[in-house]
Amino acid sequence: MRLGLILLCAGYVLSQFYRAFLAVLSQVLEADIGAGPDDLAFASGLWFLTFAAMQIPVGEALDRIGPRRTAAVLLALGGGGGALVFAMASAPVHVAVAMGLIGVGCSPVLMASYYIFARMFPADMFATLGAVMIGVGSVGNLAGSAPLAWAVEVFGWRESLFVLAAVSGILALGIFVTVQDPPRAEHARKGSVLDLLRLPAMWLIFPLMFVNYAPAAGLRGLWVGPYLGDVHAATSTVIGNATMIMGIAMILGTFAYGPLDRWLGTRKWVVFVGNAAGMLALFVLAAQPELGFGAAVALCAAVGLFGMSFPMLMAHGRSFIPTHLAGRGVTLMNLFGIGGVGLFQVLTGQLHAVASEIGGAPAMPYQVVFGFFAVLLLLGLAPYLLSRDRLD
Repeated sequence: MRLGLILLCAGYVLSQFYRAFLAVLSQVLEADIGAGPDDLAFASGLWFLTFAAMQIPVGEALDRIGPRRTAAVLLALGGGGGALVFAMASAPVHVAVAMGLIGVGCSPVLMASYYIFARMFPADMFATLGAVMIGVGSVGNLAGSAPLAWAVEVFGWRESLFVLAAVSGILALGIFVTVQDPPRAEHARKGSVLDLLRLPAMWLIFPLMFVNYAPAAGLRGLWVGPYLGDVHAATSTVIGNATMIMGIAMILGTFAYGPLDRWLGTRKWVVFVGNAAGMLALFVLAAQPELGFGAAVALCAAVGLFGMSFPMLMAHGRSFIPTHLAGRGVTLMNLFGIGGVGLFQVLTGQLHAVASEIGGAPAMPYQVVFGFFAVLLLLGLAPYLLSRDRLD
């Protein structure tokens, strides 16, 4: 199982790469196939939306047939197939279709790991193990920055995507061979997602789950590239370096969140304070988008650092979920988390387009995007204040 978890983690590295690499490809895709920022916002949003839409069937599959077949089959067909479509793209719509397929392929990888953690490890280790998985997996975030910019410059973006398709297939095969399914949890009632939706405690967590990851993923996955290019005249190489800095901040944030619940004796307030800090960084970016380049990168990195409360928030919600619904529970929460990223990525693309048509300073459309993300966090934090803290 150790090797199986390592390969699932490698699959999550790939997932993190796929959700973040469009920021670096933005200029070359616009030049080669006419895909502008709004097209890429839609394609990036489609990745997250298809990923989210798959969470309910993935949760059902995890509880019924286990993580081995669920993760291997979807990663091979969706991840490998989607990367092939992307490599052969000749129009923006092809990129959107490819990203949708890749979203399907990546949808079970992290949740297969979380299902194993929930079923086979002590409850008080869930947040730490989840944070380690996301932190190590976030190496893909880094690979989708400066290293990808170098690969595109040396080999070309199409050739890079063909390699990624092969890597997806090889990883899927490895997961199928090495991952072991936990014993099935027997229960008098099979249960369903509706049982989870009847838990009052979850409805104070869902709103923040819906918005907490959207700003960090949105900026790192797309907006930081066009923002630095349009407002600060950054080149592709400079954008690659800046996105790598933000990616490192996100990794550090993930590992920092991981053990804090056990150290401080609270999950709720770790999550609340972290998201409030990220919200303040977004409000500063919205108010002063033309700050110096260094300050702009630092604020984007702060959004990434404080925006990685996902595993801690998952652990908070997991503490209210019955064992026999573990698969459906973690995937339902992931549906809210990733679905929010997808929805708000599409919405910010529309907001950016409308603001661009109005005219004004180049920074104005990005002020709208940053302000929108800040308000989302504010709306998610309000009901979370009423939630019940829980560590078991």
